Amino acid sequence: MMKNGHHHAGAGGSPEKRRRTVRVWCDGCYDMVHYGTLQSAETGEGYGDYLIVGISKHKGPPVFTQQERYKMVRAIKWVDELVEGAPYVTTLQTLDKYSCDFCVHGDDITLTVDGKDTYEDVKKTGRYRECNRTQGVSTTDLVGRMLLMTKAHHSNIASSDYQQHTDNFGKGPRGSSPWTGVSQFLQTSQKIIQFASGQEPQPGDTIIYVAGAFDLFHIGHVDFLEAVHKLSEKPYIIVGLHFDQEVNRYKGKNYPIMNIHERTLSVLACRHVSEVVIGAPYTITKDLLDHFKVDLVCHGKTEVFPDRGGYDPYAVPKKKGIFRTVDSGNSLTTDNIVQRIIKNRLLYEARNQKKEAKELAVIQAIKSREEEKAKERTQAVA
Repeated sequence: MMKNGHHHAGAGGSPEKRRRTVRVWCDGCYDMVHYGTLQSAETGEGYGDYLIVGISKHKGPPVFTQQERYKMVRAIKWVDELVEGAPYVTTLQTLDKYSCDFCVHGDDITLTVDGKDTYEDVKKTGRYRECNRTQGVSTTDLVGRMLLMTKAHHSNIASSDYQQHTDNFGKGPRGSSPWTGVSQFLQTSQKIIQFASGQEPQPGDTIIYVAGAFDLFHIGHVDFLEAVHKLSEKPYIIVGLHFDQEVNRYKGKNYPIMNIHERTLSVLACRHVSEVVIGAPYTITKDLLDHFKVDLVCHGKTEVFPDRGGYDPYAVPKKKGIFRTVDSGNSLTTDNIVQRIIKNRLLYEARNQKKEAKELAVIQAIKSREEEKAKERTQAVA
């Protein structure tokens, strides 16, 4: 059986081949669902057959409310079950309670108030798996981009400007932590394959096309895609993502906050999405509709900006009678999220500096311990 592009031997097959379902626990506060958190879910699901995500209460000022976070995580296609209000420290009791074989976490260090590794117990018993998250993008990084108001994170811009600005954000007293600092996102074809559904439209599917920036993929987007998904018995939703320069043309300022590579993965991870067009044309043409055999084109209640020539980008599907405005019942926009963050700016900066200082102290402690061991080895040899 294939589940979102992954083979699941435990879910079906002949009786002699059928094996026990491997249950995986993955946790965090999931304040902003971005590439880093999605990566841990995708890896977690790849390690087993059934993924349970525990969402802990957020420490410090959250970007999204608890309920918004629950809904966002439920929309990730690799998640089978969600545990609300999970404990911050992952214990063996938690793994046993939900019959999980092990837990999966990124390679960033998470610490308790007294500086203890929150995964210490499960590591000791061999019920811990780690996924590499350092190449991703952190919530801290995204928040930094919003506050800095620069465009250096766009995939086509390289600027020393960005580096200067980041010095004021997420920097502890003694340099930068590899976990909290600003990171460079590296897209690979392999990564896209891991996130893609790999499914073609089937006979009888209704092919629905939606387009936009889908920046900082959030609960407003999830509600919209869910509403579009409900329009048909067998929907096949294709999301057209505009390139960074195009988004910046109609949105201005430092938008998009997430570049095209990051937005691609965020949208692909949503369970309602079947396919993504990376760098879709802003104007929906007859060629595009014919190429994808589109039955329906949808747009939410947000403003539609004219194309470069001043025309309605949805003129062709409207003329064909296949355009529909969908009200998701959620008015949350990327702008609203940025406003929430700017309002809490000082709290975020304080939180990030505190977090980084703690991480740097851990790095220093690890380094000192390694130096001690090296010294002991040298003395032993002498």
